[in-house]
Amino acid sequence: MAALTVLTGIVNSLSTFWMEKMTKTYVIFHVLVLVSCCIALLAMATPSNGTPKNSAAYVFTNVESTSGWAPTGFSFLFGFLSVSWTMTDYDATAHITEEISQPEIKAPWAISTAMLFTYLAGWLFNIVLCFTMGDPAVILASPIQQPVAQIFFNVLGKSGGIFYTVCAFIILKFVCFTAMQSLARTVFAFSRDRLIPGSRIWTTINPLTQTPIYAVWISVFWCVAINLIGLGSYAAIAGVFNVCAIALDWSYCIPIFCKLAFGKFERGPWHMGKFSAAVNVYACVWTLFVSVIFVLPTVRPVTALNMNYAVAFLALIFLFAAVYWVLGGRRFYTGPLVEADIGEGESIDASGRFRGRGGSGSGSGSAEGEERVKA
Repeated sequence: MAALTVLTGIVNSLSTFWMEKMTKTYVIFHVLVLVSCCIALLAMATPSNGTPKNSAAYVFTNVESTSGWAPTGFSFLFGFLSVSWTMTDYDATAHITEEISQPEIKAPWAISTAMLFTYLAGWLFNIVLCFTMGDPAVILASPIQQPVAQIFFNVLGKSGGIFYTVCAFIILKFVCFTAMQSLARTVFAFSRDRLIPGSRIWTTINPLTQTPIYAVWISVFWCVAINLIGLGSYAAIAGVFNVCAIALDWSYCIPIFCKLAFGKFERGPWHMGKFSAAVNVYACVWTLFVSVIFVLPTVRPVTALNMNYAVAFLALIFLFAAVYWVLGGRRFYTGPLVEADIGEGESIDASGRFRGRGGSGSGSGSAEGEERVKA
């Protein structure tokens, strides 16, 4: 885990140019693997090789409750956790908008396209898996503890199983590359706004690659450190994963809620028109609902080993944030800093002060310059 995370950090230390090339290659590879895997599974799952397909009635209507919850619908609702994980990295483009041209158009188009593809392709792929998996109890009891890899092995044999498992690993690794890119840019942005301790360090840009190199590696460090919790307790790391899903969804919906509540929002060139308000309300209501599901224990009766510790972690996060804000954050964090808007003949001197066309500093009379230069 640590070695793979370090590899992710090395890749993210490269320039955005190479990340773009890798991402384009990954998209093509991902689609080809997904389509070929679906065809292979449907073609090879036959009674003759001992893997008959499940019926359509079983795939679309059967729900088995092994959680101990009643009614059975709770088992269905707990399935949203894995779906939420799948649907959290489609906003990766938004985190590098400062590094692309026309971000106000390209970023939302990329997010919408990725979201639509993930919804449709992921839904269809799960249907294929349900048709070809056989008895779920046998799959879950797999000695390798990788249910999907076990399905590949059962249906496609050793060679096919290894091939598509390796392909899945490569796809997962590419997702890690973009996720780390998003995380490092988030650390950079928060540091630029002076929200994180040591902000001057994390905003350092490597002159060769033009990437926030220290933000990348502090992200690598904390990813490894948090993942090491899994060595001590599976229940604890599962709670961390649940909190991540909740926090990511909240990070999307808090700005949406503020838009609805306060109305201080200016539309960009890309928007959803008359459907915008309805989609915004649905996003907030759905996130509130699914967040409740994510803090419930997924197995009953509840013990110390199967408890969902997401609630405890959320409480600690809120406590830390409140203490940090009271002790220091409120004094040096004033909100997102606006990028400098420098006109012809204007500049910023070494101290960061705005200098107008006549060379006068903004601190000595240029109120307009002081307003225009926030970073």
